[in-house]
Amino acid sequence: MKNYVQDGKTISFTPTAAVASGEAVLLGMLLVVAIAAIAANTPGEGVAEGVFELPKKSTDVVALGVALYWDDAEKEITTTATDNTLVGKAWAAVANPSTSVWVKINA
Repeated sequence: MKNYVQDGKTISFTPTAAVASGEAVLLGMLLVVAIAAIAANTPGEGVAEGVFELPKKSTDVVALGVALYWDDAEKEITTTATDNTLVGKAWAAVANPSTSVWVKINA
């Protein structure tokens, strides 16, 4: 078909600060995970779908399947919607004081 662009699993972006391989980055309302390290102001690629283990607010208790949000100031997943961006669903339950959670991003 003439209007096909790509499968949408990855996206190119240029971060203003360096990004480590596997680090989550919020692009507007889209959370992506860097495929490789990306230097500041250099084009790179991020994955826009899938399940990733990401840093979590350690005091949050997460139930399987709940909505999760990105706190861009703290660079972590949280269950708190206020002032944060909806970025996916919990793929596993985790307790307090865990520091990471499995997230199906952009789901």
